[in-house]
Amino acid sequence: MKKNKAIITLLIFILLLGGFGYTAAVGIGADGSGSAASINLGLDLEGGVSITYQVVGEEDPSTEDMNDTIYKLQKRVEGYSTEAVVYQEGTDRINIEIPGVSDANAILEELGKPGSLYFIAEHDSEGNLNYEPVGMDDSGELIYTMYKTIDELEADGSIKLVGADVKNAQAASVTDSMQNSQFVISLTMTEEGTAKFAEATTSALQKGESIGIYYDGRIISAPSVNAAITDGEAQITGSFTYEKAQQLASTIRIGGLKLELEELHSKIVGAQLGEEAISTSIKAAAVGFAVIVVFMLAIYYVSGAAASLALALYVELIIILLDAFEITLTLPGIAGIILSIGMAVDANVIIFARIREEIAKGKTVKSAIDTGYKKATSAIVDGNVTTLIAAAVLGLLGSGTIKGFAATLALGIVLSMFTAMVITRLLMKSFYAVGIRDVKWYGKAKEAKTVDFTAKRKIFFGISIAAILAGFVFMGINKSKTGGILNYSLEFVGGTSTNVTFNADMPLGDIDAQVVPLIEEITGDGNVQTQKIEGTSEVIFKTRSLTTQERETFKNVMVENFEADAEKITTETISSTISSEMKSDAILAVVIATLCMLVYIWFRFKDIRFGASSVAALIHDVLVVLAFYAIVKVSVGTTFIACMLTIVGYSINATIVIFDRIRENMHTIGKGESLETMVNESITQTLSRSIFTSMTTFVMVAALYAFGVSSVKEFALPLMAGILCGTYSSVCITGALWLVLRKIFPQKAA
Repeated sequence: MKKNKAIITLLIFILLLGGFGYTAAVGIGADGSGSAASINLGLDLEGGVSITYQVVGEEDPSTEDMNDTIYKLQKRVEGYSTEAVVYQEGTDRINIEIPGVSDANAILEELGKPGSLYFIAEHDSEGNLNYEPVGMDDSGELIYTMYKTIDELEADGSIKLVGADVKNAQAASVTDSMQNSQFVISLTMTEEGTAKFAEATTSALQKGESIGIYYDGRIISAPSVNAAITDGEAQITGSFTYEKAQQLASTIRIGGLKLELEELHSKIVGAQLGEEAISTSIKAAAVGFAVIVVFMLAIYYVSGAAASLALALYVELIIILLDAFEITLTLPGIAGIILSIGMAVDANVIIFARIREEIAKGKTVKSAIDTGYKKATSAIVDGNVTTLIAAAVLGLLGSGTIKGFAATLALGIVLSMFTAMVITRLLMKSFYAVGIRDVKWYGKAKEAKTVDFTAKRKIFFGISIAAILAGFVFMGINKSKTGGILNYSLEFVGGTSTNVTFNADMPLGDIDAQVVPLIEEITGDGNVQTQKIEGTSEVIFKTRSLTTQERETFKNVMVENFEADAEKITTETISSTISSEMKSDAILAVVIATLCMLVYIWFRFKDIRFGASSVAALIHDVLVVLAFYAIVKVSVGTTFIACMLTIVGYSINATIVIFDRIRENMHTIGKGESLETMVNESITQTLSRSIFTSMTTFVMVAALYAFGVSSVKEFALPLMAGILCGTYSSVCITGALWLVLRKIFPQKAA
């Protein structure tokens, strides 16, 4: 690159940095589009609308029917936000909380009345029309008129199926006979519904009729029947956009609830973690970022300056794109960003270490930069792609918080790769072109004495086994004392919701500072969720399940310390916000993501033992952190899932860096040199990367712990343990484990 071009490049970068910085801070236009303030926040950080439904017609609905209704409602409201939650209150009520909205009436109107879906024959048994199209609305949708009431349709047998006969409905993309792609709604019937649908479609096909889908007082679709459907699998076709197909599928799902619900009340609620959660997280991010910049400058000089500028651009872009893609940011989402920042730093550290190695070999700075990037590319790409695969699987198969975490993580990974591989390289070449060429500004690798890690593998394996076994022992102790192997929070096991009406409107900041600590003393748990009802002095406190004595103590504390109205303090038992189906979805998503990572590593490294070692290290880290949760009794809530997923991503990335160096060194292994020596050399060569990356990522999380509120601390603490564990396993376990697997399963001769 010529000097003039380099100067222009640097000027353009500065302008972009300033422009993106202004957009991230202030935004564009009257609505501040693209700014941090316009990012959609989850219930934990911002609050939203809370709607309470009550079951109609059944005094004591069964647990199965309530769970089924909650799960289907959860799928429906995820159309508004992946962070929306649905949970049971009492015996016959269901609460829906949707973040980032303030118009409960609009949500109620769009959500419709659950439990009123019917499949209706076009004509009754006497040949009379039940419905017919009478025109189109402004959006081009057909408008149908109904000639009979539901009671009349039931009486003459025109209702062929009801919502409960539909097991699932999803928007999908298919290819027709002309190889054109189109969006459809795929229906799956229950066992009973399959028989009913076979009879209905057979009859409609013979008569050349349609089957109307009736919901909430009107026909929402009337597809023609082209074949008798006997297997319970059907598709509704038409000129659908993906959004319309998804909306119709969601409507059918909510109409397929086993229970009919009516609105009891709705209200606007504040952030669950309190207003300080955002400000402290921002402060933590600023401090963590500043420490990383100082570290990069102190260790890597000019290269560190380029990386710091690229990271600044990364932060600006992530803020802008979070708003552009309408991703809802939650505390777990912040974990995804922290991981991606760690991976961005990691990529730069890998590259800079390679550059210094090339300089130590006698190459010029210019040549070293080119070669360093070339040699570092495979490790960076493999590490990021592996984590990206996991994020994609979690996004597709996960639900709720997992989807939000996956979206944030995927965006962060793509951006971190771009800034590390493109922006940092461009800046380094520009700095070199303008005259910063002396080797002293880039550094030279010093030959490190090879550490014999593999010789100590029995000690390392023993430490790991002891840590994991200790976890299981403490889980057993916890089980005998409390009935649960871990300290499950209300998201997993439910808890108690207490409504307190104070004598005056108390700011959320005062509630966090004065009220919450007293509640934590009563519960002995830092996981207290606070929601303020907008326009009132009423506050909802959600805690673990409280005993009768604890509820009485709670009431007395509120009355004595804050003059709350004792008559208006009410408590209600609430269910978990993470249903059994959501847990199953999460487990399935993680298992499939792990298998996909294993296959990718096997494909890239041409040796399944690399993949097996990586997954074994991954499982090791999860079990050790699980032991940490059991021993320290950290609260296990929604952030637990994000914490474990973050550790999985971090662990696999750290391992791949070492395996990439082993793969490279295998091609240049000296005559008479043992595999053990080669593995030790590979680990030693990447040791600075392992330490530096762990240090920078640890600093980001430690800042969250230092500045965060109680619930943030309970999220950051196990994450710090996971980072340390991931570093330990990648350095001390994976290489040795690969050697063991090579001996047990030797390479077959070609």
